[in-house]
Amino acid sequence: MASVKDRIDTKNWMVRIGNLVEESIAKGIYALEQEAPVLNGAPEEKVWYQVPVPEGRCGDGSEYHIYVRKGTCQKLCVFFSGGGIAINEYMAARPVNGGSVAAWLPNYYWNNLRLFTQVMNINVGITKNGADNPFDDWNFLIITYATGDMHVGDCRFPYHVVEGNAADGQKTGEEAILHFHGYKNFMAAMRIGKTLFPTADKLLIAGESAGAFAVPALAEQVVGEFYPACQDVTLFSDSAQLLYRGWKRTLRDVWKARRELWMGVSGRNVTVDWYRGVVVRKGSRFKYLYAGSIRDYLLSAFYNDVTNKIYGTDSQMQEEYYRQMKKMIADLQNLTPDFHFFLYDWHRPLSMYKGGTIHTAVRQPEFTLRTQDDVTMAYWLYECVEGRPFDVGMQLLKG
Repeated sequence: MASVKDRIDTKNWMVRIGNLVEESIAKGIYALEQEAPVLNGAPEEKVWYQVPVPEGRCGDGSEYHIYVRKGTCQKLCVFFSGGGIAINEYMAARPVNGGSVAAWLPNYYWNNLRLFTQVMNINVGITKNGADNPFDDWNFLIITYATGDMHVGDCRFPYHVVEGNAADGQKTGEEAILHFHGYKNFMAAMRIGKTLFPTADKLLIAGESAGAFAVPALAEQVVGEFYPACQDVTLFSDSAQLLYRGWKRTLRDVWKARRELWMGVSGRNVTVDWYRGVVVRKGSRFKYLYAGSIRDYLLSAFYNDVTNKIYGTDSQMQEEYYRQMKKMIADLQNLTPDFHFFLYDWHRPLSMYKGGTIHTAVRQPEFTLRTQDDVTMAYWLYECVEGRPFDVGMQLLKG
C-alpha cells in the first residue's frame, strides 16, 4: 500500500501533468491559428465565430463571449454549454483547472473562458462541421458557460481563496467574488442570436451537463421571448441527473434565480421538477428528449460530494447513480408518453474514469462515432427532431 507521502507525490505529479496538458492544448490552438475569429460584419456560412458580449461576465469577473455559426437553412440550435456548479463557498473556492482534473482534486466549475475552453464548445460532436453530422447545415448559437449556476444565477457570491487556487493577483485567504451571472449572460446571448438568426422554422434547445439542466429551466423563455412564431420546438437534455435536497434553497438563496425557477421545485430532482412544469404549461407544444450515461463517472462523483462531502466515485456510487437513473427515467416517462430517450453505457480506457461510463456525448466524438443498439446519438437525435422519435438503450435499465 502506498504511503501518505507517495500518494501526495503522485497527486502533485498529476497536477503538473494536467496543467501542462491544458497549457499545451491552448498553445497549440494559438500556434495553429485555430482560435475562432471574432465576428466582424456578416458571418460566412459554416464558420465558427466568437462574439464578445459586453454586458456578459464570467464567474471570475473576466470577459464573456459566445460562439455562433451560420448554416444553410432556417433551422436553429440554441445550445447551453455545461461546466460544473458551485452551490456553496467550498465549491466556489475550487474552480476547474487541468491539474485538479488530472489529480482528482476537488474541482467544481469553469470560472472563465480561457482559450482551452474552446475545445469543449465548438468543432466537436453536434458542433462539428462535416457530412457525418446531420446538423451540419443548421444555425448554431452556443451559450457558453463559466458561472457555476446552471445559467440561471444573478448575484455576486463572496468566498475565500484557498491554497492552490489563487489566480493572478490573489492571495490565499483573501475574499474573492464569484459572479453568478449566468442569467444575464443567457439573455444577452439570446439578444445577439435573435439579431443574427431572426427566424427559425425548426428550433432545437439542447444542453449538456449543467447546460442540460438549463434546457427545461429556460426553454419557455427562449421560445416565448425570442422565437414565438416557431411551431417546431424540441428540448434535449444530455446528462442532467444530480439528486440534492438543497436545490430550492440554492436557487433562491445562493444563485438568486428568478422566483418562477424555484417556486416549483419540491424534491431532490430539479430536472424532473422543471420538466414537469414545462409539460404542464406547454404539453405537446414541445418535443421532449433526454440522454444519459448509466454510470456517469463525473455526476456520480458530484452526487457523492453533495451527499457525503467526498469528491470521488467508485463502483458503489456508480451503482447508486444507476439506481437513481432508473427512477428518473420512469418519472420523466410519467410526465408524458412523448418523452424519448437515448441511454448509453460507453467507457473510455482511462484511469480517471474510475470504472464509470463517460459524462455526456452530444458534444463529444462519440456523438457520431459510437453506437448504442447499432444507432448513433447523431442519427437518433436527428430522427427525433424531424418528428420520427424512438428510444435507444432502454434495455440498459433492466440490469
